[in-house]
Amino acid sequence: MAGQLWVRVIKKNKIVESRTAPCTYETWQEALDEICHALDIARPVVIPRHERDWEQFGLTSFLPEHFVESVSFDKMELQYIDPDRKKQKNFYADL
Repeated sequence: MAGQLWVRVIKKNKIVESRTAPCTYETWQEALDEICHALDIARPVVIPRHERDWEQFGLTSFLPEHFVESVSFDKMELQYIDPDRKKQKNFYADL
C-alpha cells in the first residue's frame, strides 16, 4: 500500500505550510515535484546526503542553499508516512 510524503515548510521554527502527496517509499521525488508545484516554489537540488537520510530514516530536510532560486523560509522537511507501520505505543499512556 502506498504511503504519503509529508512536506513541512518552516520559518522561524514554525510550520508555515504543510502538504501531503501520495507516494511509495521509492517515488518520493515525484511527490516532491507535485508538492513544490502546488506551493509555487522551485524544486530543491537533491544531493547524496538527502538520499542517504531518506534511505536510512524516511526523512530529510532542505535548507535555502539547496534551492537554485531564493526561498522565503528557513527549512523544508520531508517525511514518509507509512500506513502499514504499526503505531508505536505511547510510553506515558500506561503511567
